Amino acid sequence: MCVDAQTVDAQTADAQTADERPRRRQARGERRIAQLLEAAASVFCTTGYTAASTNAIAREAGVSPGTLYQFFPNKEAIAIELGDRLMHEMRDTYGEALAPVDPTTPLEEAVGAAVDRFIAFNCDHPVFFALMHGPDIPGRIAEEHDALHATLISRIEGLLSSLMSDAPATEVTRVAHVCLGIYKAGLELVLSNQGAEREAYIRELKDVLLRYLEPLIRDRTLTPADLTAGPAKFTAPTP
Repeated sequence: MCVDAQTVDAQTADAQTADERPRRRQARGERRIAQLLEAAASVFCTTGYTAASTNAIAREAGVSPGTLYQFFPNKEAIAIELGDRLMHEMRDTYGEALAPVDPTTPLEEAVGAAVDRFIAFNCDHPVFFALMHGPDIPGRIAEEHDALHATLISRIEGLLSSLMSDAPATEVTRVAHVCLGIYKAGLELVLSNQGAEREAYIRELKDVLLRYLEPLIRDRTLTPADLTAGPAKFTAPTP
């Protein structure tokens, strides 16, 4: 049977159109999911996870509850999807922020760079703090947060090891836990303020971390002669 070129072209066009339909539906679905997650983030930040409802999320997204249920069966599923996406982005953030530094890098610069990256992430995504520190977060998010915390401590240890090269591993681990505890306490104050006051709290947080770390780094870089010379010998922390 002979098939003319026009028929072949028509069949090819029909096939391409058929292939494009699922892609368009998938793209629309992804946009709707993103819309629902953005609405959920707003609701969780405003009311907290426990008080939030699927109806409130749907209302914030400007869709019907039925539309929401096409993508998520309940509030927990929304929170888990949102948490997964945020934790993936957070891992990228701390990978960049907590890379080992050159030992000659000034301590103030190393601390400032790490804090700035983490603060920027949390200010851009305040729902991350609301989800991870809420009293009634879904179990899966709690488990993933615990795993994230352990990995974060490990990365802080790596950063500190480049600055405290001869410190025992137990000391580095202890200092890493204290640093993370200080940061989390300061973060809550940072997020509860805006504008110039927020910037002031960020500076205070950096200063607290710097004052905590300076003696630890300094004591491991001073020579015995420096130590016996007394405080007047030391004028600035050696990174």
